[in-house]
Amino acid sequence: MTARAGETFDPDRSASDVETALLVPLPASGPTTDAGEPATGEWTSTRGDGFMLFPLWESDDLVGVYQPEWNDVEDMAEGHLSALVAELDRRWGPHRTVTMGPALWNPPTAEPFRTLVAMDCLGDLNVWGPVTASHSRWVAVSLNQCDGDAPMILTALVTDRPIESLE
Repeated sequence: MTARAGETFDPDRSASDVETALLVPLPASGPTTDAGEPATGEWTSTRGDGFMLFPLWESDDLVGVYQPEWNDVEDMAEGHLSALVAELDRRWGPHRTVTMGPALWNPPTAEPFRTLVAMDCLGDLNVWGPVTASHSRWVAVSLNQCDGDAPMILTALVTDRPIESLE
């Protein structure tokens, strides 16, 4: 579970959260570390060599949910991603897509891709960048689900390195 569990999705808030993250110093090196909500331990972010990954929205878990309700949740989650991508396209221009598919057969060793795989963030990345002039930063957002019963999670990645194709 993430610290975003139970929150209503708002594309403007999510876009604002991403823009705020652009101002946060990123680790230049060192180990990858997870942070959690102090009271609950729910995931709030993961930081590592030149990047930060964090949740923007989380669906309810899907334990015991079957079609058509499961399809409704999936459609809602994809709608949230589309709304956020449209808002970020409006702010930064058209995005490009980087597929995470190759990571399933050939696990990456470079960050931030190694952490994306370790965190089960295997959804295709919608990428913009560089989006800042003073600090070259790239942004990616994706929709992820680690297994069929787990919640769907909309995540954002901010990095100081270009987000290139895994192919």
